[in-house]
Amino acid sequence: MPSKKLKVQIMSPNLLENDDIVLGEQLIRQWKIPANYPLQLAFGSFRQTIRVVPLARFDGIRISQELAQKMGLLPRSILRLTFRPHSTTLQLGPLVGVLISRDIPSSPERPFGPITLFCRELVNACQHQGVYVYFFTPSHIGSNSSTLSAWVYGDGWKQIQVPAADVFYNRLTSRKLENKPSVQHFLKEVKSRYGSHYFNEKFLDKTEVFDALGNDAAVAKYLPESHHFKSFLSLKTMCAKYPIVFLKPVRGSLGKGIIRISKMEGGNYQTLTAKVGGTQRQVYPSLAKLFSSLSGKMKTTRYQIQQGLTLIEINRRPVDFRALVQKNRTGKWNVTSIVARTAGSQHFVSNLARGGSLSTVKEAISRSSLPAGVKAKIPLRLRKAALEIAEGVDGRIPAHFGELGIDLALDSSGRIWLLEVNSKPSKNDNTPIGAGKIRPSVKQVVEYSRYLSGF
Repeated sequence: MPSKKLKVQIMSPNLLENDDIVLGEQLIRQWKIPANYPLQLAFGSFRQTIRVVPLARFDGIRISQELAQKMGLLPRSILRLTFRPHSTTLQLGPLVGVLISRDIPSSPERPFGPITLFCRELVNACQHQGVYVYFFTPSHIGSNSSTLSAWVYGDGWKQIQVPAADVFYNRLTSRKLENKPSVQHFLKEVKSRYGSHYFNEKFLDKTEVFDALGNDAAVAKYLPESHHFKSFLSLKTMCAKYPIVFLKPVRGSLGKGIIRISKMEGGNYQTLTAKVGGTQRQVYPSLAKLFSSLSGKMKTTRYQIQQGLTLIEINRRPVDFRALVQKNRTGKWNVTSIVARTAGSQHFVSNLARGGSLSTVKEAISRSSLPAGVKAKIPLRLRKAALEIAEGVDGRIPAHFGELGIDLALDSSGRIWLLEVNSKPSKNDNTPIGAGKIRPSVKQVVEYSRYLSGF
């Protein structure tokens, strides 16, 4: 059954019965909706028996103030409507809930801190497509899974009671919050009770990703040699095979704590560690001494040991690529964007949080020393690699993902390598846009939510 985008008019008390909703005669005839007959109204987890009242030359939907309050609907909302004849249900929506890490109620202009602009952009994208969106944190979750307190945007941000959503989008930035029993219980409940969908449901760790993809013939060619770092033997073996080796925190992000190990002339070993202010350099007379210095860190941090790569450079700074891969209106993976990231002057990692800079793929490739014949095919090859890796993660890791940040690298011969897969890609990695505009990455989240909810 198709869905139709309608403006919602909330009627003043006494102008409409609480259990009546008004629809245009033409739509009622076209969809064969029984008028003046008990039907079920659905909006997320909300259910109520209602009666449809026809109105000539009308192209919206009218509901009572009391019903709107129960549903958590704001005046002048634009929603999609569909009719499910087999269950005689009129369904309004889709209703999308975005789970975020924190809110600041004392700051109504910026209640979500640095991601407030992204949330506002998501509201605009939802309004444009007839989707209703709210934002909530783990602390908003109560004992009843059918309703929760959440933020919505009307004439400014406000908190109201809303039903459980058709689709939940996980933007939590902390594993600790994600693993809270209250969060896990709530999400299990809404999936089993109301058939809610929940995407980007978990963080990924590097060992999990590389182990899973190593069994996938289509993507194994992109993987540098990589193992869970457990012993001196694994360090000795990898350093004997490769001139440069990386230790990456299995659960790290933003390049924090990455250690680059290289052998120097004379038999010494050098480590470069990514720190907030720059790079910390240390030299060790032997690999055993180096391992000994790591043993303290290994008690609190799990590492992945990985083959070092000779990346392409611009002005002697390494370059890598961040692909944002998202599921689209038909549920298929699609490359939304790829940007090049050049490391900052005091860093060997390219994250923007570490002073890296963005450029287009074309610009970065043109400034690199790759042969001209190789350069022309790179953009297409990067897109193909990103898609294959996303499909590999989706097929081999038992969790629901709707978007992935995939970090790729090119070595000096033009070969593509996978560096990392991130299930919570930062929205700040995109180029800033003008007020009121909606980025393709935000539009895609809304379209995938519509796909999941059947609208």
